[in-house]
Amino acid sequence: MTHPSPFAPLQTVRAGVLDVAFHAAGPRDGPPVLLMHGFPYDVHAYAEVAPRLAAAGCHVVVPYLRGFGPTRFVDDAVPRSGEQAALGADLLALMDALAIPRAVLAGYDWGGRAACVVAALWPERCTGLVSFNSYNIQDIARAMVPDTPQNERSLWYQYYFHSERGRAGLARDRRAVCRLLWETWSPTWRFDDATFERSAAAFDNPDFVDVVIHSYRHRFGLVPGDPAVADIERRLAAQPPITVPVLTFDGADDGVRPPASAAQHGHRFSGPRTHVVVPGVGHNMPQEVPEVFADAVLSMVAGAR
Repeated sequence: MTHPSPFAPLQTVRAGVLDVAFHAAGPRDGPPVLLMHGFPYDVHAYAEVAPRLAAAGCHVVVPYLRGFGPTRFVDDAVPRSGEQAALGADLLALMDALAIPRAVLAGYDWGGRAACVVAALWPERCTGLVSFNSYNIQDIARAMVPDTPQNERSLWYQYYFHSERGRAGLARDRRAVCRLLWETWSPTWRFDDATFERSAAAFDNPDFVDVVIHSYRHRFGLVPGDPAVADIERRLAAQPPITVPVLTFDGADDGVRPPASAAQHGHRFSGPRTHVVVPGVGHNMPQEVPEVFADAVLSMVAGAR
């Protein structure tokens, strides 16, 4: 059985250092919503979310992140960075390229981090934020502070990617590595082979391995970042508060990060915030419970109006 992509054909736009491939749906004069996927996923995480939002009148944009799918770097000399500052800069550049002055930003994992970066540093561009795993800006200065043994065990893949053995393993069989992450991060989600393969095609991007490896090394301070986004990274080091209205979520069955209480990250949000732990959900919330995620985005759109 195959699952045809609802995101074909795609559009492409020059945005900063990237030619970004993206899906757009809904009326162009509707309230803008950007849906940002994570690693190791792709735009199909929103295959059921985007149509719901478009049907409700939203202008929906779902981009492939750097290193994924048809998105490409425009210059071979640009560092294949996966750091948080680069992801945030990419999102801001995409909004500029599409002439979107303000939008509801929604995402999880890498994409949620990009949304948090823009919401924190450029709040005038964000009418509301939907963030899985709450405040998703890395505190790199504290990256070497040990976590609990149980939480450390769930991060095995990050430590694996710190080594050249891990780089070689990802390069040799990126599908097997990523499928294992899907299974362990969302242990209660029953996806079929066709669902995985539809997204796995995005991992064939020629920059995928380099961007992934840099991301997991940079967040531990093991490699330098891209000088072009050093100022953004410096600002993020201060752990800036997010002042815009926020809906935050955690999955009760998340195999990467245990669910947090609202109080655990509350000091990072100075604007209105609601936090919900969703039962039966792992790490890929928009694909596991698309109706819940879509309703959350629509509630944020309504509030922005």
